[in-house]
Amino acid sequence: MTEKKVHGRGLRVIAAFKLLKALALVAVGVGALKLLHKDVAAIAEHWINVFQVDPHSHFIDLLLEKLAILDDHRLKELSIGTFIYAGIFFVEGVGLALQKRWAEYFTIITTSSLLPIEVYELARRVSIGRCLALAINLGVVAYLIFELRRFPKRGRTEKR
Repeated sequence: MTEKKVHGRGLRVIAAFKLLKALALVAVGVGALKLLHKDVAAIAEHWINVFQVDPHSHFIDLLLEKLAILDDHRLKELSIGTFIYAGIFFVEGVGLALQKRWAEYFTIITTSSLLPIEVYELARRVSIGRCLALAINLGVVAYLIFELRRFPKRGRTEKR
């Protein structure tokens, strides 16, 4: 296996991960827009009943409390934020899939810029999800830095 193939495989895995995150965020953004002018807590209670989840669970109570404060303004803000993040992940994913060097730098910068927030959130409350997110993002940054150092300069005519 050549170095070029190994380099391309890692970038494709990260690209797929970024594109999946972009799609998930688009779905969240669209979902938030579909909830405009509706009673979000009532909709959540309906689905809790459909899936026969214990409505007296501590987590369900927390969820319903959070949903009760969602108004149209907050739903619009949520959808805008998710579409912005989806756009960033989409640019990263497409750039990495096309093996563009600028995308490696862009992904390092954007992913690294969110690491302090992830560490802060983890310090506030430790959870498996937060630990996993931090580990994945640290791995992505470390891998891309390693690859940029491993392939320091490429000529303009070199096709990746």
